[in-house]
Amino acid sequence: MKRALIFGVSGQDGAYLSRLLLERGYEVHGVSRDAESQPFHRLSTLGIRDRVITHSAAARDFRELLQLIDGIRPDEIYNLAGQSSVALSFSQPVETMDSIAQATLVMLEVIRYLKLPVRLYNSASSECFGDTPPGTASDESTPFFPRSPYAMAKAAAHWTTVNYREAYGIYACSGILFNHESPLRSERFVTRKIVTAAAEIAAGSRRRVTLGRLDVSRDWGYAAEYVEAMWRMLQQDEPQDFVIATGESHTLEELTAAAFAHFNLDWHDHVDIDPSLFRASEITHSCGNPEKARRVLGWEAKTKFGELVTLLTNAARIPA
Repeated sequence: MKRALIFGVSGQDGAYLSRLLLERGYEVHGVSRDAESQPFHRLSTLGIRDRVITHSAAARDFRELLQLIDGIRPDEIYNLAGQSSVALSFSQPVETMDSIAQATLVMLEVIRYLKLPVRLYNSASSECFGDTPPGTASDESTPFFPRSPYAMAKAAAHWTTVNYREAYGIYACSGILFNHESPLRSERFVTRKIVTAAAEIAAGSRRRVTLGRLDVSRDWGYAAEYVEAMWRMLQQDEPQDFVIATGESHTLEELTAAAFAHFNLDWHDHVDIDPSLFRASEITHSCGNPEKARRVLGWEAKTKFGELVTLLTNAARIPA
């Protein structure tokens, strides 16, 4: 039985990855800063809370990580932890950098110190690319141009992972994931905010929702499928980095319109635009080229934009 250790197990990706690994016969361990008080509601939602062994640890504490990893001796480590909101990173840049870049460095240094034959997956982000010119798609050779503290931290963690792989021979790779959503997504993310608002307006419990820019476009996929790409990366003979995306980009206005239309509503009647919600350095267009993942990993996104919106709105629907 293989043993996996997931940092960020309480999040959306951590929950779906835990389920996938359990289905593949793994012993799954998960890390949280305070596992004793963490409800792990996403694991409970998926019905797997009692099958994941949880531990408390501070990802930036070398000694704690050393004791944890040496005690578990995992075959695979998935680094999904860290401050995950681009918007929040502008008000918490130091915390964002520490929880992503510093934590990744400590994790890699622990692996180097212990000389373990472990395989590490690092979660990078499409935010590292910045704007993708319309009509093009970012791939593994596209230069990074981060435009937020979150993207800066993710770019630093990505290049730290590359450096440890090349300098110390550690099996470590990064998945450069484009936006991926699910019913487990936190409500601070705009996709969940829109879908929840549409469901509540349809049910009569609210009348309006306030949003920022709707002309920005993103490459949206389904999180439950993206975690399989993470797992496939660690099954390769040699570690490589991969862009994980659908290859399609849609505007936030399209998503808003589709979500409200699912409830037979016209979004124009219920949405207010607040310029104070506009970001100082917004990414206008984002799209990924997943060709390498398709060719090398045999992975491609099955759930595209229309199906994804339907999945999210069905999950948000409030029973009459």
